[in-house]
Amino acid sequence: MTMSFSEELELLLRARYPLLYIPTQEEERVEAAIDQCAKQQGNRSVYVWDFVDGYQGNPNDAGFGKRNPLQALEFIEKIPASVAAIFILRDFHRFLEDVSVSRKLKNLTRSLKSQPKNIVILSPQLNIPDDLSEVMTVVEFPLPRSIEIRSEIERLLSATGQVFEARVLDDLVRSCQGLSMERIRRVLSRAIATHGELRPQDVDLILEEKRQTIRQTQILDFYPTTANITDIGGLDNLKEWLLRRGGSFSERARQYGLPHPRGLLLVGIQGTGKSLTAKAIAHHWHLPLLRLDVGRLFAGLVGESESRTRQMIQLSEALAPCILWIDEIDKAFAGVDSRGDAGTTSRVFGTFITWMAEKTSPVFVVATANNIQSLPPELLRKGRFDEIFFVGLPTQEERKAIFGVHLERLRPHTLKSFDLERLAYETPDFSGAEIEQMIVEAMHTGFSQNRDFTTDDILEAASQIIPLARTAQTQIDQLQEWAASGRARLASKYTPLSDRIQRQIQQPD
Repeated sequence: MTMSFSEELELLLRARYPLLYIPTQEEERVEAAIDQCAKQQGNRSVYVWDFVDGYQGNPNDAGFGKRNPLQALEFIEKIPASVAAIFILRDFHRFLEDVSVSRKLKNLTRSLKSQPKNIVILSPQLNIPDDLSEVMTVVEFPLPRSIEIRSEIERLLSATGQVFEARVLDDLVRSCQGLSMERIRRVLSRAIATHGELRPQDVDLILEEKRQTIRQTQILDFYPTTANITDIGGLDNLKEWLLRRGGSFSERARQYGLPHPRGLLLVGIQGTGKSLTAKAIAHHWHLPLLRLDVGRLFAGLVGESESRTRQMIQLSEALAPCILWIDEIDKAFAGVDSRGDAGTTSRVFGTFITWMAEKTSPVFVVATANNIQSLPPELLRKGRFDEIFFVGLPTQEERKAIFGVHLERLRPHTLKSFDLERLAYETPDFSGAEIEQMIVEAMHTGFSQNRDFTTDDILEAASQIIPLARTAQTQIDQLQEWAASGRARLASKYTPLSDRIQRQIQQPD
């Protein structure tokens, strides 16, 4: 069982850890939590310092150490050894590179080990110089839990004299998860200022604020989706698997004893509907879809990638239950084993797969990959994902279904005029994305000639496209070999590959 922040902090204070570092944007909330902890530990004194105002709180020392970080540390030595105290230093990460400050901190940690005193550095980002990493202990401060959000909403409701039924209140609490307390207060105050009260419809306002917050992280995108399971042509095995797990995030599933589903890896060539599946899952399960841009994880300064990975994990867990969609994971972690790497990829990958193996939060990871060869074997181990599905090229029957889905959407009234059987028969080796492309091409032809497009127009467009299956034959053969060896389940029910696997099972080597 993981400890709460207050329990962990209390333990570290009692164990006399001299130097604590809390990376957080929520200064006010973390200081209130430290104050609470100090009271529980025999009413300890709390001193707060910042660069502009110096020490605050105690009238005798007010303003001491103003604009002087070294003086702020010297002040700690002036306090009698027997006095139990906590020293909060705001934004102190900016001064840690200074040799006199870091040396002073090291000297202090020696003497504080035998005293009931602790230094707590608050900073919006994690930035610890190497020479202090040994004496510093990082404590993660989580985003507000649903119980804290609920009490804050109830406080605001009682101020406006409103009462909400439990279901509406649950919706509001769920939509606020993943936001800092400051942002929650701001967006709820905005809603109250607009109508003079809080309304159930304000959930949309909160979600917009959430999108904004997530966008600012520059790692995750809050992805609105309208894709349905019915928009996917074929892939019956995969759809069946997903539909079976539709209610797995409900309270009823917890009472039944079901664990949260972990995730899904979809392997196959481009254009076979892997990304569409990720969007359809989110829509069907009514969960927010977060898209991870892995390229951005590795952007920025050295050492930032690791802190961004931690931030990504913290944010997705705060927004849980949700779907975390990682597109083309093979491009991100390709070559983890190569010795030429500086180690950043390995560290990020290590953090990521450890989290995947140990997470208890309802974050469902949907990863897609085109090139299985470049994926590290640790990622494919059981326990990381619930299932690995191979999404192959659509069969004739599936192509008919894909044509049906697109034409139903584009020409619902004239659908019968299209020969779906012929279209499916004459387009072997075409992927779902290529089928969509040839329909668009046929529409351009019809539009330019001032008439509606026909089956012949689509076939004409098909003759102009060389499918990827022919240009990337080697890659497809490798993927099929890999799937046939039984390492992945087939997303489609009846394929030439499923016959081949059956034969392999019947005739062991």
